[in-house]
Amino acid sequence: MALKILLGLVVAPALLLVAPAAAQKNPHSFISRDSLTKQGYTLVFINKDSALAPATKQRMTDAFFKVYPQEAKRFNPKTLRKVTFFVNPAYTGVAATDNGLVDYNPKWLREHPEDIDVVTHEVMHIVQAYPPDSAPGWLTEGIADYARYVYGVNNQAGNWKLPDYKAGQSYTNSYRTMARFLVWLDQHGHPKLVNQLDAAARTRTYTPEIWQQKTGKTLDELWAAYAAQPAVQLTYR
Repeated sequence: MALKILLGLVVAPALLLVAPAAAQKNPHSFISRDSLTKQGYTLVFINKDSALAPATKQRMTDAFFKVYPQEAKRFNPKTLRKVTFFVNPAYTGVAATDNGLVDYNPKWLREHPEDIDVVTHEVMHIVQAYPPDSAPGWLTEGIADYARYVYGVNNQAGNWKLPDYKAGQSYTNSYRTMARFLVWLDQHGHPKLVNQLDAAARTRTYTPEIWQQKTGKTLDELWAAYAAQPAVQLTYR
């Protein structure tokens, strides 16, 4: 999923998060705009698609309140407390996150109603909050898909899986390929590494040397070990 600049400030609960420019020009064009607060987190859900199924909206909302607090607790307790979902017919990707606002393509949601964990991936980008150019894109997206694997609520029904290792793959393939490598590292002696990489990216201290500093091996050496014996134990919800 696309990741844009993830900078932002916590907005006071009494204030409304600024809506996208198009929405400001035509505030009455929304089908619905709802706000719900639980566990100290607020979700503003803006919908401009008349065909959005109420069940999909509810499942997306439920997923947010289940996974976002877990991701925040593990990776970044200082993450934004207020998040906006925008079901946006003008957006033609799958989903994209920018400064606490997640755009969702309603066509994708209609055609893939079980892909609820697109929420899990996108809100992890909010938790990441990496400054620009603080980490390679393949790592950023790999960690987001790692979070989707670990905290996802509907990956199995959504037919979302981490791919088996195949010769020729590289960690730079990003997303699920990188996520599976991170799971392998979890299971092969480095259960704290993902947290360490995430924290380094957020604090602009990530360098290629961090892999050897934290594991005793370079990234390429770790990948070679993975390629030689790539088996992992995987469980999906």
